[in-house]
Parts: sequence; structure tokens; C-alpha cells
Amino acid sequence: MAFLFSFLLGCVISVMAVILPGLINMTVAKIGLQEGRREAIHFTFGASTIVFIQTYIAVLFARFINIHTEIIALLQEIGVLIFSGLSIYFFWIAKKPKNTPKEVSLKKKMHRYFFGMLLSGLNFLPIPFYVFASISLATSGYFKFEVASILGFVLGVTAGSFSVFYAYLAAFKKVEQKTRFLMENINKIIGSIAALMAVLTVVKLCCR
Repeated sequence: MAFLFSFLLGCVISVMAVILPGLINMTVAKIGLQEGRREAIHFTFGASTIVFIQTYIAVLFARFINIHTEIIALLQEIGVLIFSGLSIYFFWIAKKPKNTPKEVSLKKKMHRYFFGMLLSGLNFLPIPFYVFASISLATSGYFKFEVASILGFVLGVTAGSFSVFYAYLAAFKKVEQKTRFLMENINKIIGSIAALMAVLTVVKLCCR
């Protein structure tokens, strides 16, 4: 039961994290259009392999932090400043993103599986993201740093990410047409989420 629940949590969180058009998503779609579904799937498996490794490292690091409660308190205080700064940036400073994503140049000599690993490996943001995500879930009582829960969460994140990548491959034309509203308001959405996280963190600190 713990494995299944953690798996579902990982799926939901990863889908929310990678659903927006990004470098990996758009590269999957472009490879599918230019080189065929098979090559795009190879790329997707490569990217998902790195997602698995990064998430596993993040959860292990989060388990270490969770043992040392003084580190958690410090990170929460730092988190208030970070989330407040992000909220201010996305509401008032950040420019509105363009609707059309930048073209992604593809290296044809590299096998798509390894190209997926390379491109995904260049993005280190998932590690701190899943560190904070797993610690937040553990603090709320939804996640435990046990073998079954860790394995379920890591596999869930990997499966969720793979599903989104494949969805971009399967329905790129529809996705391209329906992301305009989201992309026009993405700064406000991210700013609102950051503000909410800052408020929740302050409430936790006050209730300690």
C-alpha cells in the first residue's frame, strides 16, 4: 500500500513539474516529426533514465536532511526568502514568454537514447525540486523514507515524466495549439504558487 500510494504521489508531482512546454518535451516532439516515433521513444527512454537517477539521488539526500531537523528548520527559513523572491519576480519583473518555443537543433550522429540522457542530464533543477517535494510530503505525513515508499516515489516520478514526454510525441499538434493561454499567463501562475508556498512555510514556522 505504501509503495502504491508513493507511486501515485510521484506520478502526480512529476506530471505537474514537466507538463509545461520545455526543452525535453519539445525535443521529443521534434524528433517524432522529423525522424519518426521509434527514435523519439528511444530519446524518451534516455531522458527518463536520468529522471530516475536524479530523483533517487534527491530522495536519498532528502532522507539525510530529514534526519537532521536543524537543517530542515534552516531550509524552511531560506525557503521563505526564495519563494517570496520568486513571487515578486514572476509577478512584476519577468517578461511574458513567447508562444512559439525556440527551435531545438538535433545532433543526428548521436543515438537518440544517449542524446536523451545527455539533454536530461544537463538539467540539474529536478534534484533540488524533488528534495523539497519529498521533505514537504514527509513533513505532512504523506511520505516516509522507507524502502518501499522511496522506490514507489522514484518509479512514480519516472513513469509520470515518461507519460508526459510520450503525450507530447503523440499529440504535439493539439498541444501546440492549446498552450497559448497557459504560456501567456505562466508568470502569474508560477508567482501565485510561489506566494502560496511562502505563506504556508511561514505558517509552519510560526506553529513550531
